[in-house]
Amino acid sequence: MNHTLPILPTLSTIFIVLSAVCVVIGWYLIKKRNIEAHKKTMTLAAIFALVFFIIYMSRTIFLGNTSFGGPDDIKIYYTIFLIFHINLATIGAILGVITLYLGYKNKIEKHRKIGPITSIIWVFSALTGVAVYLLLYVFYTGGETTSLIKAILGS
Repeated sequence: MNHTLPILPTLSTIFIVLSAVCVVIGWYLIKKRNIEAHKKTMTLAAIFALVFFIIYMSRTIFLGNTSFGGPDDIKIYYTIFLIFHINLATIGAILGVITLYLGYKNKIEKHRKIGPITSIIWVFSALTGVAVYLLLYVFYTGGETTSLIKAILGS
């Protein structure tokens, strides 16, 4: 474990963790009926998530994704876990946009119903994302990285 951590994956992971922390704080604030602080905190959570997404997608498009560099005998477990994380993150992002929309449009009944579900999925998505980061860059040295552009153009 004597290697340098890559800057963009580290930054994107920090932003998704900040987003999840804000979601937890926002949930606490709404339980205390502090609506204005809840709105501000959840908006900040969304901004952190957006920054994560911009960093993640930029890296994916221009630099690429890093393959698992750990032992072959656990690669299948990593892959299954990664697929679970990707599905969780996608569902969380879609629900997040819907939940924010409902909140901003003052559709409070629907917002209250979907908000807790969204929050739980978002926090677990962030936690599994941290686990993916740790497996790719901390516990093991990442494998090959190929950019989407190179993969498409074949260069």
